[in-house]
Amino acid sequence: MHLISNENVNGWTGLFLWCLHGMLGSAMDCKNGGAGNVHCSISVDKLLDRAIHHSELIYIISEESTALFEETFIPKSMHAPQNNWGHCNSKTPPMPTSKSDVQQISDKWLLQSVLILIRFWMDPLKELQSSLDRYDNAPSALLNKTKWISTKLMNLKEGVLVLIKKMLDEGTLDPGNSVSLTSFMVPSDETEYVLRDYSLLTCFKKDAHKIETFLKLLKCRQTDNLSCSLF
Repeated sequence: MHLISNENVNGWTGLFLWCLHGMLGSAMDCKNGGAGNVHCSISVDKLLDRAIHHSELIYIISEESTALFEETFIPKSMHAPQNNWGHCNSKTPPMPTSKSDVQQISDKWLLQSVLILIRFWMDPLKELQSSLDRYDNAPSALLNKTKWISTKLMNLKEGVLVLIKKMLDEGTLDPGNSVSLTSFMVPSDETEYVLRDYSLLTCFKKDAHKIETFLKLLKCRQTDNLSCSLF
């Protein structure tokens, strides 16, 4: 069982509140702006570490949510095969398939791809919440986990926008709702609702892993660009 402490689940807002209490120590760069105003910033390394930590937790909870949904609603014969995501219709940025692909992609591409992935899933996850609320027997743990994911995905988006501003000096980069959402089937009965929601969860888990991988690759590139690889 994965235990998530209060420190783990505090959002990006907590990062900036920590500055006021001096809890980040040497990671923070604070300057006196005069008139009693102290301005603090956080290093890119610390921001990346926090983003990676958030993405790891989101992926862990997405795994747990999918497993709980399977256990509650899906017969074993219909469980999605491990690492088989052929049924997903995601039009999000692809995972590089070779070492040469990894070497050719830029830091900008990685950050933009993470942001696109996050934006891509915001509406489908809200739809999932509405759908699960209509279930008669949805476990409260499943409802809580999926709501947690939606909240933390928003937190992660805010952090990634800060990273984009710091690393790319592009403070306005935010694709908004212009990215097409995944096309899931329109259910005609209760069984199809269950299968639609199961497909949504399994496909999100795939993209949550992709977000984590892209951020870890970006972090690696800050120290040793030549040896960084997904393979």
